[in-house]
Amino acid sequence: MSYPSLKIDVKKLEHNTRILVDRCAKHNISVAAVSKVFCALPELVEAMIRGGASYIAESRIENLKKIEHLNIPKILLRIPMLSNVDDVIKYADISLNSEYTVIKALSEAALKHGMTHDIILMVDLGDLREGVWMDDAVEFVDKLIGLKGINLKGIGTNLTCYGAVIPKVDNLSKLLEIAKAIEDKHSIKLDIISGGNSSSIYLIDDGSIPKGINNVRLGESIVLGNETAYGNRIKDSYNDCFVLSAEIVELKEKPSIPIGEIGVDAFGEKPVFEDRGLRKRAILAIGKQDVKVDGLIPMDDRLIVLGASSDHMIIDVTDSSTKYQVGDHIDFLLDYGALLALSTSKYVSKNII
Repeated sequence: MSYPSLKIDVKKLEHNTRILVDRCAKHNISVAAVSKVFCALPELVEAMIRGGASYIAESRIENLKKIEHLNIPKILLRIPMLSNVDDVIKYADISLNSEYTVIKALSEAALKHGMTHDIILMVDLGDLREGVWMDDAVEFVDKLIGLKGINLKGIGTNLTCYGAVIPKVDNLSKLLEIAKAIEDKHSIKLDIISGGNSSSIYLIDDGSIPKGINNVRLGESIVLGNETAYGNRIKDSYNDCFVLSAEIVELKEKPSIPIGEIGVDAFGEKPVFEDRGLRKRAILAIGKQDVKVDGLIPMDDRLIVLGASSDHMIIDVTDSSTKYQVGDHIDFLLDYGALLALSTSKYVSKNII
């Protein structure tokens, strides 16, 4: 195994997928398992499929290409670019959309390839990321109904990711009202009413998610076992499907405060130090080029993450009962941002266990 290493337990990932799929199924809600945080590694997508996911949701065409061979409907999460509508038609069965110009281009591309492409119209309920504004959604659909090569599969919303707006009964009920108005006006049936992401899990668990929401897009809840509205752990889930292991390259006792005038570091920030006297410090062969350092949680809870430069991370190991040596490895649990960076870094090996 080469280091730094992202160690991945596929059985735990499959388990997390299954327990969430089962909980959602009790409310007639399907799960689109989000693969973007680990760049759609096929072995991990397969674990999600074994866990019962109804769809795989991915934000990048490059990653959809990796899993083209897998027999499951695939959703493109990120709003399509005009410049890649042909690839959207080829690699995604469904795409999330909010711009008429892009939807029209998808229509033209689908007709060119003799296909029909499904879309989910995104509705902005106040989080201020993607979506047609809620008051305009019904009228917006008027323009879509006549487009050939396009099928309005459903509507959806995104909450928490940008504006941190928490899903509630009132805003998700608004989504259902919009769906009904569209169905009534155009005499159609929408197959999917997608009520958000891992921040909607708490509503499912307490049974208050509005009836009619029939899909959620789950990423962090599956890969890290967290609901993202309030940051709580999900019962019976694993939080160590993904573990970072980094190697110690230096181990020395040094003062806890630098000697000399303090300026700014390599990232333009002025660091602040606590004087704790002489401390044993380990330098690990990983840095900010590879990972969001403040998203790492040492599995040895007596370690203190002091900081990092581009290529080195400094850990205070003084209080640990483990007698670390140069060449030893230190393991970390991850938050979502840390996992995203590690998965993307080509300098971090990915090891499936």
